[in-house]
Amino acid sequence: MHHKISAGILGTGYYLPEKVLTNFDLEKMVQTSDAWIVERTGIHERRIAAEDEPVSALAQRAAEMALKDAGIAAEDLDLIIMATLTSDRIIPATSCVLQDRLGAAHAAAFDLSAACSGFVYAASIAAQFIEGGVYRHVLVIGGETLSRVVDWQDRNTCILFGDGAGAAVFGPVEDGYGIRAFDLGSDGSGGDTLDIPSSGSLCPVTPETIRQRLTYVHMDGRAVFRFATKVMGKTVETSLARAGMQREELDFLVPHQANIRIIQSAAKRLAMPMDKVIINIHRYGNMSAASIPVALAEAAHAHQFKKGDNIALAGFGAGLTWASCIMKWAKEEND
Repeated sequence: MHHKISAGILGTGYYLPEKVLTNFDLEKMVQTSDAWIVERTGIHERRIAAEDEPVSALAQRAAEMALKDAGIAAEDLDLIIMATLTSDRIIPATSCVLQDRLGAAHAAAFDLSAACSGFVYAASIAAQFIEGGVYRHVLVIGGETLSRVVDWQDRNTCILFGDGAGAAVFGPVEDGYGIRAFDLGSDGSGGDTLDIPSSGSLCPVTPETIRQRLTYVHMDGRAVFRFATKVMGKTVETSLARAGMQREELDFLVPHQANIRIIQSAAKRLAMPMDKVIINIHRYGNMSAASIPVALAEAAHAHQFKKGDNIALAGFGAGLTWASCIMKWAKEEND
């Protein structure tokens, strides 16, 4: 009888640009205040990529750290999946740029578009390839340079976002470890609540759309907040049910970092104490596809996870999309 391979994380990495933009800096740019931002979002500061730092540069740094942590050479990669909404260019895919820069000569590569849910979507695809015995090593990256697409004159959105990249190398792990279950979803009827109106073939970029500031992120904050609070805890419950697990068995929750109040409401629904929730929103803001892998990698490198811990990842984003997965941490402390 063919035995299904278990797919899990062999190594993680992250990279944040050096430049810090604090709420006090923002007070000088738009009409807002540190107290207002902190109270409503939990964000104190965020990172901004340097002018000569495209998303591929952030992703490469995170990927190199993940490969080193996994003890895997770039030549051993079979596939690279890059989750991003701020790719260097529409074509070529940023994953292909990375494939070349990393020297991953044997890797297929594609970009994935699911906004803030992108990393978990990509992780579930990596797991399918590995469990099916098709590929052995898959590099998954979530990276963003949101500072290039936010409207720095719009105080409702510019305060929320930041730049960064997180990565994980997936491969075969011990039986019963790694990704146990996942839940992916979409509700395209909410597509207009979070978008960049002039960014593709529907409404191509013209001097006029630039003048109307339609080339930047537009968001209906209230609608997104309502959607997120509804879906975040629920998707984890679905993944738990598919894994045949109770929420009491969860050791950690690694949520998408969009708003501290959304994270708190999900933790409450799952009856998880906040010290079991990995949070870095205060330092980095919302990094879209990078939020979950950066939080995961930071926690892993700080030795917060031990082998056998049950970890839930959960995200939601433009699309609208949502995604969660449950994994049993497979990495030994001394790996």
